[in-house]
Amino acid sequence: MSKEILNKEDVKNIGKAVEKAEKNTSGEIATAFINESDDYAKYELFFAFIAGFVYFAVLLMFSGKIESLIQNLFWNYSSNYLVSFYGFSTFIVISIFYFIANISHIDRLIVSKKVMEKKVKNRAIRHFMESGVYKTRDRTGILIFISFLERRIELIADSGINEKIDQSKWNDIVTHIINGIKDKKLANNLIEAIDECGKLLSKYFPIKEDDENELANEINILEK
Repeated sequence: MSKEILNKEDVKNIGKAVEKAEKNTSGEIATAFINESDDYAKYELFFAFIAGFVYFAVLLMFSGKIESLIQNLFWNYSSNYLVSFYGFSTFIVISIFYFIANISHIDRLIVSKKVMEKKVKNRAIRHFMESGVYKTRDRTGILIFISFLERRIELIADSGINEKIDQSKWNDIVTHIINGIKDKKLANNLIEAIDECGKLLSKYFPIKEDDENELANEINILEK
């Protein structure tokens, strides 16, 4: 999916945008993209089982008619046929709905926003630590973490930045990227957001003579 959303040209341009944004600041900008921050399997399975339960309950309401139909289909009818039909068809329904639940639009309906928010935040913090954004020389790294399925962005600023720039300053930037996802202009809006981050950082953390590029400019395409 990530290849369809961000092609090679997009990835290249995002890297260039980070390089440009960091030219006037000692701050470091890291970007990461992930299709989904969790597989949400237990929620999808629960949804499928609920659908199967409803289907089974409806079958019981028409059990007489169903049994008559099966009796007419088989000369050597046995009650085991009815039980087998109930079991097999319910299994098929559960399987179908589990498959349906894996569709992104359905996932966003069956998994609560609160759960998704928590999953994305945890995944973003994990990458913040794993990628080394937390250990730049002056603690002036920020991470723009994009989780596509949830349509959520986590912008995490290190302690050096939080001392001078309030988190609320990043809200408009986050909203702009989210709008880019919704409007299918992710790369464009992300590049604009990176430019805004660069301007904010250069105001509070101007470039130093001995500045080094401590983090990779390229966007990090992550697996789960």
